Amino acid sequence: MVDTRSPKLPPHPAVIWTARGVVWLSPDGEIETLSTQRAGKRLTANVCPYVCHGRQLARKLDLRSFPALDVLELFALVRPARFCLPTPRGIAAALEQPIPGNAEDEAAVLPAVAEQLLRDLAATIDRGGDAFNGADQIAGIVAAMHRGGWPWGAATLAAVGRPDRTPASNLKVWRQLPEWEESPPGPPPGHLPVEPTEARMRLAQLLTDGAEKRDQQAAYASSASHAFAPREHARRPHVVIAEAGTGIGKTLGYVAPASVWAEKNRGTVWISTYTRNLQRQLDRELDRLHPDPTEKAVRVVTRKGRENYLCLLNFEEAVGRIATAGTGTAIPLGLMARWISASRDGDMKGGDLPGWLVELVGPDLTLNLSDSRGECLYSACGHYQKCFIEHTRRRARHADIVVANHALALTHAAFVNDENVGDGSRPTRYVFDEAHHLFETADSIFAQRLSGRETAELRRWLIGSEAGGRTRSRGLKGRLEDLISGDEDAVRALGDVLQTAQALTSGSWHARVASGNAQGPGEAFLALVHQQVCARDADNAHYSLETNTRPLSDGLMAAARTLEHALDRLLAALNSLRQHLADLLDREIETLETADRIRIEMAMRALARRGVEQVTAWRDMLRSLDGETPDAFVDWFGVERREGRDHDVGLYRHFVDPTEPFAEAVLEPAHGVLMTSATLSDAASTRDRNASAGGRRTGTVHLDIAPVEQTFPSPFDYATQTRVLIVKDIHKGNEDGIAAAYRSLFQAAGGGGLGLFTAIARLKRVYGKIVADLDRCGIPLFAQHVDLSDSGTLVDIFRAEENACLLGTDAMRDGVDVPGRSLRLIVFDKVPWSRPDILHRARRDRFGGIAYEEMLTRLRLKQAYGRLIRRADDRGVFVMLDGSTPSRLLDAFPDGVKAERTGIAAATGIVRDFLAVPAP
Repeated sequence: MVDTRSPKLPPHPAVIWTARGVVWLSPDGEIETLSTQRAGKRLTANVCPYVCHGRQLARKLDLRSFPALDVLELFALVRPARFCLPTPRGIAAALEQPIPGNAEDEAAVLPAVAEQLLRDLAATIDRGGDAFNGADQIAGIVAAMHRGGWPWGAATLAAVGRPDRTPASNLKVWRQLPEWEESPPGPPPGHLPVEPTEARMRLAQLLTDGAEKRDQQAAYASSASHAFAPREHARRPHVVIAEAGTGIGKTLGYVAPASVWAEKNRGTVWISTYTRNLQRQLDRELDRLHPDPTEKAVRVVTRKGRENYLCLLNFEEAVGRIATAGTGTAIPLGLMARWISASRDGDMKGGDLPGWLVELVGPDLTLNLSDSRGECLYSACGHYQKCFIEHTRRRARHADIVVANHALALTHAAFVNDENVGDGSRPTRYVFDEAHHLFETADSIFAQRLSGRETAELRRWLIGSEAGGRTRSRGLKGRLEDLISGDEDAVRALGDVLQTAQALTSGSWHARVASGNAQGPGEAFLALVHQQVCARDADNAHYSLETNTRPLSDGLMAAARTLEHALDRLLAALNSLRQHLADLLDREIETLETADRIRIEMAMRALARRGVEQVTAWRDMLRSLDGETPDAFVDWFGVERREGRDHDVGLYRHFVDPTEPFAEAVLEPAHGVLMTSATLSDAASTRDRNASAGGRRTGTVHLDIAPVEQTFPSPFDYATQTRVLIVKDIHKGNEDGIAAAYRSLFQAAGGGGLGLFTAIARLKRVYGKIVADLDRCGIPLFAQHVDLSDSGTLVDIFRAEENACLLGTDAMRDGVDVPGRSLRLIVFDKVPWSRPDILHRARRDRFGGIAYEEMLTRLRLKQAYGRLIRRADDRGVFVMLDGSTPSRLLDAFPDGVKAERTGIAAATGIVRDFLAVPAP
């Protein structure tokens, strides 16, 4: 290829942060290693260096910001909706350049990748554009960003070789997006069964590319086919509980019968997962089922909640504000315009929007452009026929397989008439992978929170923004006024809703509640809640506080009664408005435009779900304060804190057993359900329906029919491939000793270590103590809650860097799927007991006391241990830095694996020797 333009790179330094100092490569090729203080002074002296992830670099140097030529921003422009790791090594790999071996080489590679990207941009313009934008539009986006002060502006303008454009007109990429067309609803699915032989045959077809044939995988697929048998009695689904150890190949094992059923019955199977990593893995595996991308796009759809997708109207309004908000917003909007044009489905969370792009330009003009506040205008929106959300919903109705997450799957089934999920159809077949997370997902979905955040959000949704300025938050009046303008009764009912909603908390409620300067019944109640919690749980200064509701402090009952009466008035007004909308729909059904009818129906659903149901639950919670909380629930007062500051205050209600409403709302209406995971059962607990895989954790104990339960052990030789060590000479309170142990173990393994912590604060302190020492040994260390990258990106970096180490909280253990030597050591700082809060205490009392507590802890250990071995040639060591680990917890590990209690010096030697031995 001959370039018509050879973009000349600006002569600027390249800067790389390391734990030992900042590597500074001058334009003349001189290398220096500076202290963070010296580097910070240089960067604030009108220097614009080449960097990779400038925002992270600024954070490392304790700088607010500085101008920089960030190669990640250039990558996002030239290769939109494409993934690369946000590191010099990662971007070099994405561009197929030589991988740098040290920090000096990483600095040198930044100008090289920038030069290649600029050449690629010039070549794209010469070709007339790419598959997403024409040459003129790309040039216009570049010009808009240049006017916004983009450091890359001059270089990219030279590459595109086009005259300047006005910013707004060049960012209107929504004009080129395809429109979806409405299609009639399909017939209900058939009821033909999937025979085990059919499941095996389909599995064999999926493995025709030379993949390993495994008898256990075929047996798993046969067992899973029972979930696709025709239902014989209403509300008695066929449920299969399949516990499949790592290495079974369960993903293709359930895709086989699911795809056969969908094809035979012309129906849709929902496959629900928990982590984004598994969603991406499942998407890749489905390429085997549909190698043709066009066919796959029709037959496989990934669905998420509305808040995950870009809202085109929000983007249009952000573009329109460039003139008033400042042309600087054109930089993130230009990068987003390129992404919007290239995105497969507009998914901003776990889709094809790189997580590092959100970090680089901030959430306001990325994630906050989603419909996260329920302000959708539906058919009244000018972008309705191009809307990513609406398009995805319609594709899902006719797909064979819908890939969802647990939260959406449960919400879709439980609140089928909600404005977000009113599809007019309901799945009859589910596959719940990572089913061990169903309990906690149901706990979140079915909980109620009468809190400052929730009440302020409802007030904003009803009244609209009260802060002034230009905003999409227009409230019910802005969304309904044109529909009901001729109906005086409906207008009056709307006014009543807006008036009674004044009782709810409003903006800046935090300061007023904490200081006792409450305004209105909602804030008055929360101020007394805050007072009671702080008085009774004052010792927990930096973490969330909580206390029992009874006995109530002085004045709290009276405040609750006042708020209860205010909610009664709001409830009456909401019901009145809903009734008037229903009357309008009935009275003018023959004259209403289709778009207006849809808007009225959506408004009624929204008023029911977001208004009536929520306010009713809050009122019932208040009524329980002077009586008895229903046996199904546990209530408490809480002050949620983040970084030592109050984040929310309220009265909280959770089901003691959240799988009870899950079983009623999700399982009973279904015809067939497969629940699968590697860690559903606890071998040490009693093997009955209340404690086994088919009982408490999955909700099947509440069904009238027992599930089919199958166990498929992992094919790995864990006794040979792993060692389990319990270090007995590190005191849990000695953070210096814990940090030294992590350093020694990570060095002995040569990297490839995952450190799991039960407390974020301790994680951060240990990171600070060991990062420089590991860096000197050539072991890069990354940490959740320290590095800016989101957890998924951190895991991707950890997977790609064979000798890197990663620190994370215990909650990260399920998101780490790293085969090979990149993960060869797992170190827990202490036994991951459950936090002894009010909710856990209620569940422990209900479900068996200490036996329940130990079951949960064994399952956490089992899940973490299961990360170590992902392939037959993997080797790994699991270390617990807690000498008080009870022997009764060691049943978490597979048969034949014996835990060794030893000192840290001996443990370090074992790690070094065991991981140095080549795998057999």
